Amino acid sequence: MELPFWKTKTLEEMSAREWESLCDGCGKCCLSKLEDEDTSEIYWTSVACRLFDAKTCRCADYENRLARVSDCVGLTPANVRSITWLPRTCAYRLVAEGQDLYWWHPLVSGSRETVHEAGVSMRGRVRASETDLAEPEDYFDYVLDEEP
Repeated sequence: MELPFWKTKTLEEMSAREWESLCDGCGKCCLSKLEDEDTSEIYWTSVACRLFDAKTCRCADYENRLARVSDCVGLTPANVRSITWLPRTCAYRLVAEGQDLYWWHPLVSGSRETVHEAGVSMRGRVRASETDLAEPEDYFDYVLDEEP
């Protein structure tokens, strides 16, 4: 039995299609995060990017997101190893660390719904869009107790 690509290839060796399929559709990377300037600690919020579709947990304009959202971070094999805020469940992070994907990941389960059924995604958990907030300090009203 042949092993799946994420167990046999490095992130750099993956095709564009394989790379994109690693995204589980949880939507966590599309949440606004706050960083403590003194400690570098990351605080998660329930505020989503203006392009985030909270019903589908997908970007409404994925192909143009980097041009439309100045602080959107495009994930690459090089930066996933250094981005400290990637969720513990993120497939890019897991593969970079030599770990396997969770049972609910679409590549394992065969369904895009299992990430939602397992309660791992942000579906139903986003409380605001960045377009709803008038001032930067408004984000503090949406800080989560822990990583979602």
